[in-house]
Amino acid sequence: MAKTPSERLEELGLILPPAPPPAGVYKPVLVVDNFLYVSGQGPMNTDGTLMQGRAGDDLDKDAAKLGARQVGLTMLSTITTHFGSLDKIDRVVKVLGMVNCTPGFGNQPYVINGFSELMADIFGPDKGIGVRSAVGMMLPQNIPVEIEAMFQLKI
Repeated sequence: MAKTPSERLEELGLILPPAPPPAGVYKPVLVVDNFLYVSGQGPMNTDGTLMQGRAGDDLDKDAAKLGARQVGLTMLSTITTHFGSLDKIDRVVKVLGMVNCTPGFGNQPYVINGFSELMADIFGPDKGIGVRSAVGMMLPQNIPVEIEAMFQLKI
């Protein structure tokens, strides 16, 4: 029998950071019909601070990819804090990954794989991977990565 997302999280020994408070006027999560929308998340450390850095400057592509994985853990924390059990989620639908990077940095898809690989580990290789965009830009507070996502809920 397949393991639930919460069982996979525990099996992998992953530690979720605290869910960040909203940094503006918005909802961290919103349910519309059978979809869960999660606002853009940054990479929160377990001590409640944000990871910082810019890909192509003070971070290489592997360090930025770890930042994207940390965003995934932050998002899972936000979901459990503001929505409830991860086991109510059927699948990842859409991911928008934004990488804080120099103009010459071209590895945004590689960086966002850090998030996508974590979602595949938690929700399974089919349901953990949805459609995705990965773009480069400047991000607030010099965080290396910000990701927003949409999930389909179980009916």
